[in-house]
Amino acid sequence: MRVLSVNVGKTVEAEWAGNLGRTAIDKQRVTHRVKVLANGLAGDERADKEAHGSLDHAVYAYAREDYDWWGRELGRELRDGRFGENLTTSGIDVTGALIGERWRVGTAVLEVSGPRIPCVVFRNWMDEPGWVKRFTRVGRPGAYLRVVELGELGEGDPVEIVSRPEAGITVGDWFRARHGDADALRRVLAVPGHDAEWDRMAERVLGQAPWPPD
Repeated sequence: MRVLSVNVGKTVEAEWAGNLGRTAIDKQRVTHRVKVLANGLAGDERADKEAHGSLDHAVYAYAREDYDWWGRELGRELRDGRFGENLTTSGIDVTGALIGERWRVGTAVLEVSGPRIPCVVFRNWMDEPGWVKRFTRVGRPGAYLRVVELGELGEGDPVEIVSRPEAGITVGDWFRARHGDADALRRVLAVPGHDAEWDRMAERVLGQAPWPPD
């Protein structure tokens, strides 16, 4: 398990970038080692601070294996960084990672915080028919990570899983539950201490009271 590519991007003006009119989704590979700061990688920017500026969105990872799947599906080659990720990985099941799982990459420690939710900027950037629906249906979202320990990292660094929650949900289950998948939602509800937001979603999607029942 390792980092194939480290990718960073600067904010640019773009008419296609939704109401904001600017984006930093075009991440480009860098070959030097990069400092991992409290809110992301040095030299990387996020244009939409309201949607993507939180500490939980500090770093975005996407698997090369998922890129290769999409390449066959779309009939075109997809370079590392094309989906706007900071870390393109190899040998790690990003969708199968548990929320709260911690990775040591270089000298930094990162914690899986949730899946990527596709937006209008991503849709326009990819320029594929029905892209948001297709990306959502396939369920290979990649993972956002928060920074637990500062450090530095670079391409070729191993990705070491240093801890995993005893009970938790995967990035994929979180993503599918967020989009109304009843089975995935039930798996979320079975996790002790889950956020009350999931109970409210269960009432809408499943028509049931919070789980487990009193």
